Order: sequence, then structure tokens, then C-alpha cells
Amino acid sequence: MHATHARRALLLGAAGAALTLALPRRVFAQAASSAPTGPFTLPPLPYANEANEAAIDARTMQIHHDLHHAAYVNNLNAALREHSQLHTMKLEELLAKIGELPEGIRTAVRNNGGGHANHTMFWGVMGGRGGQPSGELLAAIERDLGGFDQFRTRFEQAANTQFGAGWAFVTVTREGRLAIQQKPNQDTPLMEGGRVLLGNDVWEHAYYLRYQNRRAEYTRAWWNVVNWDAVGQRYAAAKAGTLAI
Repeated sequence: MHATHARRALLLGAAGAALTLALPRRVFAQAASSAPTGPFTLPPLPYANEANEAAIDARTMQIHHDLHHAAYVNNLNAALREHSQLHTMKLEELLAKIGELPEGIRTAVRNNGGGHANHTMFWGVMGGRGGQPSGELLAAIERDLGGFDQFRTRFEQAANTQFGAGWAFVTVTREGRLAIQQKPNQDTPLMEGGRVLLGNDVWEHAYYLRYQNRRAEYTRAWWNVVNWDAVGQRYAAAKAGTLAI
């Protein structure tokens, strides 16, 4: 190939690659501008994208929140658009009654309502500096989960052995009892009337830019950004009967 032609092909190839990389954000921006309105909105992150760098890079946080979580909210609103009788229901109520919803929207609400609830919880339990809990929460972990070290080991095992996409959760009862659960996809204990104390997202989009296929490395590093003060507040709310999602 002539050198001039080769340079031209190289430039065109680079331009095409740049266009491909830019396309998802532009397409999302167009979709977001025309996204259906509805009863649910995307909550802002409670901290900067780089707040969780000890475990999750800022770019992953931005993509995860601004694209993935936003898509769940938009799709949930789209599913509910023709069902105005459901617009007054709180998200946790909607998910608890998933089996009673019209069949035509049940799967969409399960996937997208679950995704909205799970991610809202997820952002809320991060932004911290790790360490370990204290007070009643630590006592509950020692009572129900074998102590903090054993709890960490069991929770990482649940996260690492969840096949494919899904979550590892710590559930909490009104009495303050704790348990560890795995859930596939965007399922949540809320669909069984339960409550979530904290959870870790093991969908690949939650960690792939930094960790690729090394999920265990991600789940181990994740403890560095858990906000135990926020988790303790969730524990208190659960015992008071005010914990929502």
C-alpha cells in the first residue's frame, strides 16, 4: 500500500475507534433526553465518582451510576407508564408484590425495579474507609455470623460463588437478625418482603475495568470503601421498622 494511503487508512481507523468509544455515552444522552417520565428518579451519587478509588475506579463508578442505574430507572418508568394505579406505590412495596403485578410488566419491574433498589442501596453503603462496625451492629455480626472475620470470609464466598450476574446480600429482620444471601441478576430480598442491610454487586460491569475476571480481588478490596456508619444507620432503621430499600 502506498504510504499516503496507509496513513489515511490509519487515521480513518483511529477515528472509527474513537467514534465507537464515544458512541455509548452519546446514545445514552439521546435516550435519557427522551426517556419516559414516571414515578421514579435516579438519585445522585452521595459522593464524587472518585470517592471509592480504594476499591472501584472513578470511571467505573460514573458508567455504573450514570448509564446502568439510569437505564434501570428509565426502563422501570417505561414499564409503569400505562399503569398509573401503580405510580403511588413505594419501590419496596412494588417489589414485595411482584407476583401480583400485571403479567405483561412483571419481568420488566422485576429486572429494573430490582436494579433500581439494589443500586440505590449499593451507593448508600459505600463512600467510607472500611474498618469494621461497632456497637449493636458488631454485636449482631458476632451473634449471627460468627464474628467479623468469619462474616467477611462467608460474604466474600457468597459473592465469589454467585454464578454469573448477581449480588451478595446481608439481610436484616425487624428483630435485628442477620443472614447472608445470594441472588441472581437484579433479584432482591425485597421481593420476599425482606430487608437488605448491605450488598455487593458482582455483575461484571461493577468491577471489570480494573479487575477484569478477578472477581475475588474486587470483593476483597470492596471492604476498603464500606461506610460502616451508614450501614449502622441502616441497621437501626431496620430495627425501628423504617428501613425502605
